[in-house]
Amino acid sequence: MKTLSIIIPVYNEKKTVREILRRVMAVKIAGVGKQIIVVDDCSTDGTKELLKKINHPEVKIFYHSQNQGKGAAVKTGFAQASGDYIIVQDADLEYDPQDIPKLLRPIQEGKAEAVYGSRFTGEHRNMFFWHMAGNKFLSLVTNLLFNTTLSDVEVCYKLLTKKVATDIKLEENRWGFDPEITAKILKQGVRIYEVPISYAGREFSEGKKISWEDGFRILWVLFKYRFLK
Repeated sequence: MKTLSIIIPVYNEKKTVREILRRVMAVKIAGVGKQIIVVDDCSTDGTKELLKKINHPEVKIFYHSQNQGKGAAVKTGFAQASGDYIIVQDADLEYDPQDIPKLLRPIQEGKAEAVYGSRFTGEHRNMFFWHMAGNKFLSLVTNLLFNTTLSDVEVCYKLLTKKVATDIKLEENRWGFDPEITAKILKQGVRIYEVPISYAGREFSEGKKISWEDGFRILWVLFKYRFLK
């Protein structure tokens, strides 16, 4: 049986971490088992204590002794993943795990080695205009730099084969890891497949962490891995 490794980076998600784990565990994929890897990036709100109470054969939990950033948590997850396929799942309930089988299908059918979800082509709760505009701008820059036509480069749902994920060799510890993944996939010559997904974006008052300042970091990473690395 093939296995899908689902990496869940967590930082101060006490309100949602139990529910996202319930939803991920509820996903059924015919002929594919699940390995769920939770990486707590030194939470301070009680998330760690909740995670220590979880005992399930599909779930492995790892703890950072100090906060290093989401990219560092994803790197830890990649290092522990043993599945044939790998996907990152945010813990904040913005993304619906029931979309995961849809993302996996093009790989199972031999059409792709990397599949991204697109929040702009599926049903979604409308996001703030400037969040959308920022994402569209970053997608445009990525498309110009790497000669592609992605509609949603900053999407969390990126499902990769183990070979593609292994070849990436992540370096960025914070928000830069996301454009780094895209840049390194495209520099491998791998063409990315997109499928529509649902999206229920949350606001900053609900715990959303990325801000406009992170956009500058993302731009720098795109240029760095296009021209300097």
